Amino acid sequence: MSKKKLDFRIDEYVVYPAHGVGKVTAVDEQEVAGINLELFVVAFDKDKMTLRVPTHKAIEVGMRPLATPDVVAHAMAILRGKAKVKRAMWSRRAQEYEQKINSGDLIAIAEVVRDLHRTDDQREQSYSERQLYEAALERLTREIAVVNGAEESTAGQEITDVLMSRVVPAAS
Repeated sequence: MSKKKLDFRIDEYVVYPAHGVGKVTAVDEQEVAGINLELFVVAFDKDKMTLRVPTHKAIEVGMRPLATPDVVAHAMAILRGKAKVKRAMWSRRAQEYEQKINSGDLIAIAEVVRDLHRTDDQREQSYSERQLYEAALERLTREIAVVNGAEESTAGQEITDVLMSRVVPAAS
């Protein structure tokens, strides 16, 4: 194996756009179509899945290190903001939300969580809205938990508290 500098190290947590937070468990070499490829082996324990990403393509496909505490703070600030819901058709909005979730960008994911969060007294969420909200929330929670070195339940509660703090009780 060459001794060139790799973008990610073994035991380092990374974010893969379509799957969220995973951990680099090894760097393997594999022959594919007669070409020797060096691959990051990324384990996603939650999904019981392992991904092999060619080391020379990792950055290109959007694999990135975990967000910095500053980015996490920015994401939390976004959650405090007012939901921005475009007047576009649901199918178009759903597509945009899906793209944001799969971008792997923590800020974009926080925007989806903010925009799709509903309180009990707000209008009912459709099944597809709920699915997108849950997917975005899970990605956000998982990355914030790993960055903060906390349990997912703790990060989840922190996110819920921030979202609920936006809700101003109606005057009786």
